Amino acid sequence: MKIDIHDLGYDPSDLHVTISDLMVATADQADVSLDSSISEVLKLIRDRMQMDVVFCSEFVDGCRVFRQVATTGIRPTIEVGGSDQLEESWCQRVVDGRLPRFIADAREDPLAASLLDQLPFPIGTHISTPIVLKSGEIYGTLCCFSFSSLENPNTEDLKSLEMTAKLAAMRIDGKEAKQKAAMTDTSAWQLTPR
Repeated sequence: MKIDIHDLGYDPSDLHVTISDLMVATADQADVSLDSSISEVLKLIRDRMQMDVVFCSEFVDGCRVFRQVATTGIRPTIEVGGSDQLEESWCQRVVDGRLPRFIADAREDPLAASLLDQLPFPIGTHISTPIVLKSGEIYGTLCCFSFSSLENPNTEDLKSLEMTAKLAAMRIDGKEAKQKAAMTDTSAWQLTPR
């Protein structure tokens, strides 16, 4: 009897499967691969979720720093390396619960609507989730938004983003573990007498 993977509920084009494949396939490669795989995942999320901007941010010394960004290029928004005050960001508001993780239409959400005038670009649908490291530390957030609210926003997209954030956290934890191991590796030390 031949088993078809589609009969098992596995669809290779499924967003979760594709993201997992991209994130896991390059897990043991160099940091450049880490950055390129995350960049590919952000582009995939942007396209599949029909968002205009997707980004991965890191929280550093009271700032939100954009580490990876994928945009449609329709209008200027944010760019890799850019930063702003964390406390004033939507990301911090999501992390501490002042804004929901899934906003179908920012104009219809009272809290989000009150913040729209402070932005240099419009936000319609907004989805955000924290990237939480194994230690419990919040690295930053994985966020996406459209300039106009989507006609049929899918609440399942939040689950996809959350899964991607967990995979990203595992990659970041792995990278940090490798850096610590390299710092404590004494095999390359050469001791010579004076």
